[in-house]
Amino acid sequence: MQSLGRHVLAEVYGCRFDALNDVRKVEDIMVNAALEAGAEVREVVFHKFSPQGVSGVVVISESHLAIHTWPELGYAAVDVFTCGERVNPWDACKYLSEAFGAGYVNAQEVTRGLVADQEERMVVNI
Repeated sequence: MQSLGRHVLAEVYGCRFDALNDVRKVEDIMVNAALEAGAEVREVVFHKFSPQGVSGVVVISESHLAIHTWPELGYAAVDVFTCGERVNPWDACKYLSEAFGAGYVNAQEVTRGLVADQEERMVVNI
């Protein structure tokens, strides 16, 4: 069965407060993580919360990278979703984990958009 994409959900712990609370630093790390993975960056939107925390998205041709930080806890929730075979989401996760100075990362990959033959598809109405 062919899939449309790979989605890595990462829990990043033990990060430096200053790295997670600086909106420009978070943006730079996320953009560089996308580039490190071989992605083509399209749009970037980041927001700094008061008194602390950053949320943002890097839109790439292959899908997106998203982050929400809790600097006071040294924690970041990160999504890296890539479509196609050229970009490896794990490369982006490795880069950003190192750049944030993570002490521990718990990550899992979800296969997105499993495509089967029409006869094999199950339709679920919600």
